[in-house]
Amino acid sequence: MTDSKMIRGGALLARALKEKGVDHVFTLAGGFCNPALEGFMECQMPVINTPHEQIAGHLADGHARITRKPVVCLVGPEGFANAVPAMLEAGGERSPVIFVTGSSTLKRQGAGGFKEIDDVAIAAPLVKYSAQITDGERISEFVNRAWTAATTGYPGPVHISLPVDIMFSSFAPDAGLDERPFNRTDRPAPRAWPDPTALGVVLEKVKNAKRPVIIGGHGVWWSKSEEKLEQVGTALRLPIFNVPYHSKLLGEECEAYMGLADFHQYHPSKPAIHEADLVLMIGGRLDNQMNFGNPPFFTKDQTLVCINGSHEELEYNQAADEALLCDPGAFLEALSGVGKMWPEWFDLQRTRRAAWVDEWYAHIEAESAKPSKMHPLQLSLDVQEQMGENDWLIFDGGNTHFWSEIAVNMAGWRGQKLGGIMHPGNYSLLGVGVSFGVSAKALHPNRNVVVISGDGAFLSGGLSIESAFQDNLPITIVIDNNGGLDCISQQQERLFANGKHFATDFRDIPFHAMCEGLGGHGEMVETRDQLAPALQRAMASGKTAIVNVKCRGVISPIVAATSDKRDKASIE
Repeated sequence: MTDSKMIRGGALLARALKEKGVDHVFTLAGGFCNPALEGFMECQMPVINTPHEQIAGHLADGHARITRKPVVCLVGPEGFANAVPAMLEAGGERSPVIFVTGSSTLKRQGAGGFKEIDDVAIAAPLVKYSAQITDGERISEFVNRAWTAATTGYPGPVHISLPVDIMFSSFAPDAGLDERPFNRTDRPAPRAWPDPTALGVVLEKVKNAKRPVIIGGHGVWWSKSEEKLEQVGTALRLPIFNVPYHSKLLGEECEAYMGLADFHQYHPSKPAIHEADLVLMIGGRLDNQMNFGNPPFFTKDQTLVCINGSHEELEYNQAADEALLCDPGAFLEALSGVGKMWPEWFDLQRTRRAAWVDEWYAHIEAESAKPSKMHPLQLSLDVQEQMGENDWLIFDGGNTHFWSEIAVNMAGWRGQKLGGIMHPGNYSLLGVGVSFGVSAKALHPNRNVVVISGDGAFLSGGLSIESAFQDNLPITIVIDNNGGLDCISQQQERLFANGKHFATDFRDIPFHAMCEGLGGHGEMVETRDQLAPALQRAMASGKTAIVNVKCRGVISPIVAATSDKRDKASIE
């Protein structure tokens, strides 16, 4: 029976989202969203107000990546434009953020309404689902559709636009619930089970392989199958590489983890992938990082098999010799019973990894002995030494990101464990690091969270530090301060005819003093011997802290390889 008490459309939206299982909302409060905020308040939903809509989007993205559950970013019409970069970043990592826009009136749509913007059209290429609610009686239906799109198959961000006149209008609390499904609470997302014949073909290829490798992708994470991946690799002695630009899939203690499938940042991956007669790419895309499945990344003589849990993933894998629609976890369960092991091939990759790590440690020891500013690789290694096995590491920037990925691989081989790792995704969006750090701290309040950020990356998104102060979520930020957009400078110096860089320098910014001014802990570090005690004091302070480290600009292997003006592949 319909409740006689009417509620606003915004409150109806809030109720529908809570019923699905949303447990957090991130926003920059605005007048177009007030009814929704009232609804969230009434249903006791935690709402985190942020300094900027882009920050709200990144915080929501970080939360969704860690929890693997949908979360809401609520913005107004003009704020929607600010949230677009966060949509892009979430889309690159398949993060199920529900972006909700309080939009201009439906009644005067197309007539130049106040703050009118075609948010549905703008969002459409960036998300899995973008729709405007045109009937308040159908709010719950649209929320159900968006949730299903965000969680089914390959997850990803979605967008709902709720016009302000519907937002403020009154409806019955059970509006629209007289149609199926009557129960619109969250239901387990359906998993794709393989065709038995097609699965048999793939498993037979695995049995016949002499040198197989696995490349693990995003789909493994979103299907919650990383433990199965580790078990299969270890039990079958199957070497595993991860796609670049993704959060940690395998623990540092995993024997089967060999590093990134990236020839520039992790050189041993090249002979392993080139010598493999069978490549199993599980939950990944044959995108630009994989040279779209073509030589010279893969060879003509090997068999490339892609296993994906959704049709939209398979659409990106046209170059595969075999494509199997199958949930990554279900495939790994089947693979575990293949009845074969590859110990010699497995040990060869471990030997190569050990040699690579030793070479890099010898190199950085020689580099760090020079009387100059800190090397960014040494910075990342030294930061990890001060962290515990349950602590979270976030890195953000150009060369800062690339050197940190190398450092994590090196330190992991020698036993350094971390609770989690996050960084910009496939689109390499600068400025997400501090937001991700705040998200990690909110979900793991008893662990240290350390962000290694380039100075350019911090200037792009460092305003999110206010969220750490506002919500009492103390994180430690280490600034790799080289005085500019070093990654871009190095590309210019290799490309420009005069060998110089242009429009990439920053002034000497006192990031540590800024943090102190906000009420945090700040320290300047100019030599390597100052770093460890400064980090210890920062993490022990109980405050959000910035350790501002003067580093020298050092071109990373990937920037060196991809900025060669003679190499056409650097453009692709």
